Amino acid sequence: QFKLIVENPEQPLASGLQVKAVVEYTPKGAEDLQDKLTLLVDDDVVHIPLLGLIPYCDLEIESEMNFGEMIANNKLVTKEINISNSGTTSGVFRVSYDGVVLLNIKPTRGVVKPKSVRKIKVDICTDVPGVIKEMMKVELEGRGCTEVWVKGVVVEQVLKVLGVSCGKVLKCIDFGPLYFGTSKTEKIHLYNESPECMDWVAVLEDNAIGGEMGTDLQGGTDAVLQDLSLKNKDVDVSTLIVCVPNQGTLLPYEKSLITLCFSPEKFERDFEVNDASLIQDYVLFVRFETVGKRGGCLQTLSGGATATTRSHSRHVDLALMGSGFPVMLTFKPGTVINFKDCYLGEQTEVVCTMRNESEFLPVTFSFRKTAHFNISPERGKLKKKSEKEVKISFSPRQIGTFEMKQIIDIIGTGVDKNNVDVLKTKSFHQISLTLLGVCKSKRKSIIFTINPGLTPLVSNETGQFVVRGTGHLSDTAPVAILKSTQTRIHTHRKNRSCKDDALIAFPNDRAASLRPSEWNKKYRTIFTKTERYYYIDPDFAYTDSERLLREENKKRYIDFISSLRRRRLDKEAARQFYIYNNPVSIGIKPAEGLKSPDISIADVPKEKQQQKMLPLDDNCMLTSRKLAAIVSKSTNKGVWSWLSPMPSSTQEKEDCSLTLTHKQLHQIFIGPSTIDFGDVCVYSTTTKELHIINNLSVHIWIQIEIEVAELQETSPLSQVVPPLTKTHIPVVFETSTAGMFKSSFSYKINNQHLGHVLVVAHAMPIELQLSTRELILSPVPGCLAGTEFRRTVRVCNPRNHPAGFTWRPVTGDRKSAFTIKPTRGFVEAYSDVECEVVWRPGFNTPETGQFTLCVRKGNSINLKCFAKVTIH
Repeated sequence: QFKLIVENPEQPLASGLQVKAVVEYTPKGAEDLQDKLTLLVDDDVVHIPLLGLIPYCDLEIESEMNFGEMIANNKLVTKEINISNSGTTSGVFRVSYDGVVLLNIKPTRGVVKPKSVRKIKVDICTDVPGVIKEMMKVELEGRGCTEVWVKGVVVEQVLKVLGVSCGKVLKCIDFGPLYFGTSKTEKIHLYNESPECMDWVAVLEDNAIGGEMGTDLQGGTDAVLQDLSLKNKDVDVSTLIVCVPNQGTLLPYEKSLITLCFSPEKFERDFEVNDASLIQDYVLFVRFETVGKRGGCLQTLSGGATATTRSHSRHVDLALMGSGFPVMLTFKPGTVINFKDCYLGEQTEVVCTMRNESEFLPVTFSFRKTAHFNISPERGKLKKKSEKEVKISFSPRQIGTFEMKQIIDIIGTGVDKNNVDVLKTKSFHQISLTLLGVCKSKRKSIIFTINPGLTPLVSNETGQFVVRGTGHLSDTAPVAILKSTQTRIHTHRKNRSCKDDALIAFPNDRAASLRPSEWNKKYRTIFTKTERYYYIDPDFAYTDSERLLREENKKRYIDFISSLRRRRLDKEAARQFYIYNNPVSIGIKPAEGLKSPDISIADVPKEKQQQKMLPLDDNCMLTSRKLAAIVSKSTNKGVWSWLSPMPSSTQEKEDCSLTLTHKQLHQIFIGPSTIDFGDVCVYSTTTKELHIINNLSVHIWIQIEIEVAELQETSPLSQVVPPLTKTHIPVVFETSTAGMFKSSFSYKINNQHLGHVLVVAHAMPIELQLSTRELILSPVPGCLAGTEFRRTVRVCNPRNHPAGFTWRPVTGDRKSAFTIKPTRGFVEAYSDVECEVVWRPGFNTPETGQFTLCVRKGNSINLKCFAKVTIH
């Protein structure tokens, strides 16, 4: 089967020359051949082996497929395994699997071309935690059956609350007793003990069973019941507990530091009660949940239909305990302290006893500065159930009766709501004392002396009288002996008509008057109003040119300052011009001659009224009551259908482009997260609703991506959901393959936030059932001989798809005497049909018969019939 084609040279080959030989192989059977070719070169013999191999395929596959650790979150995890063919011809493979865990294997059979690789996708549904160790059998052409092990671990996504110092799991945090108005912080670690990222949000359970908000747990039953009637039920508990941060993302096996702050506040009462009895104990629960999944949440639509059923989510609860106490500080002899009368320059003292009546907390106090009163010590600290003496002295600095309000600041620790990590010392409570005191004056003679000097620039109208005394305040103020500027008793006759603005020169400055205070002002005497004589010394006075030069110098500085102000005003005017010089604003200043129109609520469209809803504050925690109130607004509306598939208006486009926070995503309900169709029939169409509830005050855009052929009839796949609106999307399931079906489809919110829904169904073949497999026909009592025997059999359809049937008699050598009607027909879903079997007696007729119920695209059932004949 080997053939050599060569032409041997007649002459020896020179250096550098060559001879070609061709070997042909023509196989005649499917077998490998081996031969040799002998080459004679002068005296040397060279053997060249010849091998003739038939074409073959060489398929190889990996022996293990490891999915690693996966989270039980109802997702389909896909992994690929390669089948390689290193042979020269195509190879056929076939995959078979009959394990417990449902595996979607695509493709299960196929052909691998030579020198190529074929990928097989294997899907695992992570709905049940456990260890996966399953075996697939892969038949490879030329290799036989190969085992491939599929391994993996499905674990729960565990969220834990750990202590910062101890690192152990925390179930409860006790803040202990605190004064109303103060704060206390505790730090915890939120730990993601799972191999995948987790988006979490904190929800304050303010309506949980076992929670207490402001109840005095140490009081008796009657006191607690009375306190419940006095307590304000509309207290926002999110102001008492602050969690920072209250949302976030945890990487696999990552810890996040979280600060919890407790700030108790007094409840408002309808009437006054004793402050000492206002002890408020709090027991609250904070739940850290994964975003979008709320455990045991059932939303019921109108008509009793279940809107959404969410599976039990991965969450952890943390109990918070704390108590709020009022400041109980008493004073002895009381809050009104009356001091004895004292004279100016003296002081009186009163000793006041402060007592802290609290059994749990100390008090740090600080007295504010108060005029005429001194307190020692001004600040200090009182331990619980202790007292301290404070000395208050009355040192008046003026005469009169004093009623001063002495404020005592109670110092404690507080936090800023925006930065709870920093504790600040602040005054959280004030107590006031009333201090009463009277200051009297001592009578004293006053001696006036005259200062004979020049007239000062600033002077009183009574002259230069100086009071010589002890330096303290006198009983009476100095007064003028004569108001000469207001009388004309001594005015000279020729000066009585003088009405200029001359200044009054006092008589005591006449002796030393060399020059006036100002050269351009006139002075007249105090009594006769005669223009006063003054002398200007030319050696010391300014000349006219010097005075003008000084005025010009002053004017230069005044002009410079005015130019700076004018330049500043021009820049501000230009800046305002550029601000208002646009097509929107025409430069009209607000409230400049224009009045706003009066708009009533009736003028606002109803849609805008409904959509006008303030979103929750970013720093504010979500509470179960707030979520329930928002959900009730959304679910009380009718179900919207035929919504817009894409954002069209400007508002919709703006809303649907927003990146939502974790807390906002937590307020959007899309579910159920697992749609279970149950037992369905092949070739049937089954529909279940995927509910969407938008509890936000903005539009959201939902886009569904379905790649599974069994769910292709689902529509619509895109909807813009208005604010505070509920809607649903019908999910249609159709299949022609019997067996267990598990698959998932994904959706996007605002084209960026991903989610998924698991679809589970058990596809059953078309099947009909009989009420009995053996039918005994007996005559009716009182009937004549030869009467037909009749009886019915019921054909039941337990599936959700109509089934067609045909009765076929099973006949042997003898003809059957049994007939059945109808011989063919349809049975609707979940219904039945009565069929009548008749036996006609006759000579030598068989008393047994058999029919086969043939179901179209379904099963077959045999019915045996017996005729029971009674001979008298």
